[in-house]
Amino acid sequence: MRDERGSESLTGQVAEFIATTRFAAIPPDVVALGKKSILDGLGLALAGARAKSGKLIRRHLAGLGTVGGGASVLGTALRLPARFAAFANGTAVHADDYDDTQLAVAADRVYGLLTHPTAPALASTLAVAERDRRSGRDLLAAYHVGVEVECKIAEAIDPRHYQHGFHTTATCGTLGAAAGVAALMKLTPPQARTCLGIAGSLAAGLRENFGTMMKPFHAGRAAESGVIAAEFARLGFTATPIVLEAGRGFFRAAGGGYDAGAISGKLGKPWTFADPGVSIKPHPSGSLTHPGMTRMLELIRRHDIRPAQVVSVKVGTNRNMPNALIHHRPVTELQAKFSMEFCMAILLLERKAGLREFTDEIVNRPDVQAMIRKIDFGVHPEAEAAGYDKMTTILEIALTDGRLLRGRADFGKGSPAIPMSFDEVADKFRECARFGRWPRHTTEQVVAMVRDLETLRSVRDLTALLACRDREGRAGAAPLKFAR
Repeated sequence: MRDERGSESLTGQVAEFIATTRFAAIPPDVVALGKKSILDGLGLALAGARAKSGKLIRRHLAGLGTVGGGASVLGTALRLPARFAAFANGTAVHADDYDDTQLAVAADRVYGLLTHPTAPALASTLAVAERDRRSGRDLLAAYHVGVEVECKIAEAIDPRHYQHGFHTTATCGTLGAAAGVAALMKLTPPQARTCLGIAGSLAAGLRENFGTMMKPFHAGRAAESGVIAAEFARLGFTATPIVLEAGRGFFRAAGGGYDAGAISGKLGKPWTFADPGVSIKPHPSGSLTHPGMTRMLELIRRHDIRPAQVVSVKVGTNRNMPNALIHHRPVTELQAKFSMEFCMAILLLERKAGLREFTDEIVNRPDVQAMIRKIDFGVHPEAEAAGYDKMTTILEIALTDGRLLRGRADFGKGSPAIPMSFDEVADKFRECARFGRWPRHTTEQVVAMVRDLETLRSVRDLTALLACRDREGRAGAAPLKFAR
């Protein structure tokens, strides 16, 4: 089928990629990069299970009578139908805003990042793979298809999609999750087109909800919607076969336009994981804070900066970044994740910014609030001139002895420019597992299993290590208590 301009349908190309891509077609280096993000996502699910949002979601799902099913809610004893497990796990992966981010290619792509690819793609494919007793190789292939489709669609849509308020993890994430599950279910090309058509109508999520529980909800809902879209397509439901490129389709309705060249002939050529890459977060805060945090931590250590020495700090970025880092005087942990001021302040005070630093109690500590007031965050002409394909951050730190320390960073630790090794990601996984009160021996088994995921005969062997066997949490480190 051709689109309205007489060209080969863009949706058709994506559907063909979904239906025909096999594990053998994915380069070994791309598989290795995907394993890092998968391990990262699994750890975040364990940590995110303790979030208040997770507790509320589980209460809601239990109230619907959905308890019992073929898929695990990681970090808990709960089992649910796949769609609901995908919802709960996707929300948990994104709960701490600690999950990976796609980097952009074009200079007009806002912030140099577009979507959080793993939360929707992993939560959806993992739930279905566990339910259907699929192998680690099957999971890897489906996950990579989901991430690739999600990222290429995010790259293609006009930047106004994000600028005007849509959250790409919610919108493009829905299409990516649908693609991954469709690949896992081995849908035919026509079924995959229908799946995308259904997903396009399910895609939703607004950036106005950043700094609230709705942001991680977006990722969970995208994962669930992906499962729904694939299952209805397999049943024979109907939907438009040109959902991406149609005049009233996803790209125009949600973005006002698109660049077909970002997708056509580009799926897996190269894979997004290979170029331009996916960034893994060293801190549980918005990615836009990470270049500045990376450089700030370097300056603190190099010059042995003490909190009492700090007179003022100026942080300058391009004009788009303050549009997302909107909380200048945060009073909650969720607001702090989107506060450049808090992220700088906590490093100056603690020299670290991990899960335990992002709590309401620490955000409202008098010394933290006092340091926040010393930080001035705004637009810097040098950062603006660097382009929106970077997250350029300029730092100026004035000290009591008269020194003025300066620094600049375009990207942060964990980006392809400063990558984390598998072992570094494993350390982050261990941090998340400890935060989720998971036993050390089980944690090490998960690390080893993901390292060799393509050899795993059943995904259930992996999820068994990430879910409690009973309500007392005997496969976990402690009874299931989720208050934070």
